[in-house]
Amino acid sequence: MKVAYLECFAGIAGDMFLGALVDAGVDPAMLQMTADSLALGVTLEFRKVDRSGIQSTKARVLLHGVDADAPATSHNHHHDRHNDGHSHAHTHTHVDEHGVAHTHTHEHSHAHAEQKPHVHGRSLSAIRELIQGASLTARARRIALEAFARLGAAEAKIHGVPVEAVHFHEVGAVDAIIDIVCSAAGADALGVEAWYCSPVNTGSGFVDCAHGRFPVPAPATLELLHSVPVYAAGPAKEFTTPTGAALIAALGCRFDPLPTLMTERTGYGAGTRNPDGFPNVLRLRIGEVQCAGGRNEEKKETVTVLECAMDDATPETLAFAAQSLMEHNALDVMQQPVFMKKGRQGTLLTVICHPEDSTHLQQVLFRETTTLGIRIRHEERAVLDRQSIEVETEFGKIRVKLGLRDGIVFNVAPEFEDCRRAAEARRIPLKQVMQAVLSAFAKAQEVVATR
Repeated sequence: MKVAYLECFAGIAGDMFLGALVDAGVDPAMLQMTADSLALGVTLEFRKVDRSGIQSTKARVLLHGVDADAPATSHNHHHDRHNDGHSHAHTHTHVDEHGVAHTHTHEHSHAHAEQKPHVHGRSLSAIRELIQGASLTARARRIALEAFARLGAAEAKIHGVPVEAVHFHEVGAVDAIIDIVCSAAGADALGVEAWYCSPVNTGSGFVDCAHGRFPVPAPATLELLHSVPVYAAGPAKEFTTPTGAALIAALGCRFDPLPTLMTERTGYGAGTRNPDGFPNVLRLRIGEVQCAGGRNEEKKETVTVLECAMDDATPETLAFAAQSLMEHNALDVMQQPVFMKKGRQGTLLTVICHPEDSTHLQQVLFRETTTLGIRIRHEERAVLDRQSIEVETEFGKIRVKLGLRDGIVFNVAPEFEDCRRAAEARRIPLKQVMQAVLSAFAKAQEVVATR
């Protein structure tokens, strides 16, 4: 199984993640095309730099030729470039007289530029529209949307405002949008099946912001790092930013002990600064997971389970909701009759999905059903490797889905849609086609075994 492993010994920020992706072989031209599709007037710059003797790649986001996160800008969205170890912009939010929350970032390297007057910025809904219109694969788009959903939810919870009331300042929002969207595109381009992550170094000490001093990690970062193993080491500085933490969450990173990894590629993403004796880099390793004896490691993955029970939903509503959930990338949808309060018969609707699809599928549930609340939990599941082959039958070529582990076939299933089309075309029972497919597969296996 091909996996990626993030080593966050110097924390993680959006620019460091982008740099590590390019250093590991992701095409910078593809990332620039992704940025161009957002129509924000941005140019990406990647260059080799030295960080404590380590050759690494530094990523910069240039807005009309000017650094989108330049230290001279006092209102720089929420996000990035790490403090000291990495030049870092810190978030703060305030609520205006109309009840709208405005999120800003102040660049801090122990000295702040003079504050500028407040201006309105991009809302989360506006950012989502940008992402929906970008040139992205379905998976990359889901990662980007999930990252911003988590950022918005963290800010909203901290400041006690609705998610849609959170606004991101114009200049800083551009920097964050590019970092997140291009990171999502680059992560998808690696073609890995799972992301692993080391415990995350948050740093320590305090950061100075417009509303006073905050302990590290800053509130938004801490909110995003719930259920993530963290520690503090090195200089008393801030090492992990909200954007970096949001990317870890959106990628569905596992924090299990890393299985035996045959590393194929390594990438180093550089922070802005180069402190003495501290390697200010994010390391990314890509390779195949194996265990002793060369056999494949048991394949496990973390999934999110969404669950709700309703006693006032019609069968038509539930059937349509289940179909919509599957069309929006749910892994499985199940319905179970249950008895609810006052002896009323209801339906328990359970959705299994990848963690990065959770937020979007929750919206589908609220939109298409009568539920007022959704239970959310994360579970680990063991899965077989999957493979699709074609077998020749008297009804033509039919695909067969295989479930394997260590090359051993555990499950064989004819592709239903192929069988249905063959049955309808010849006006014969579906089961006749499926039996013919299984027979053809068994004969093909016998031929292979005798060679």
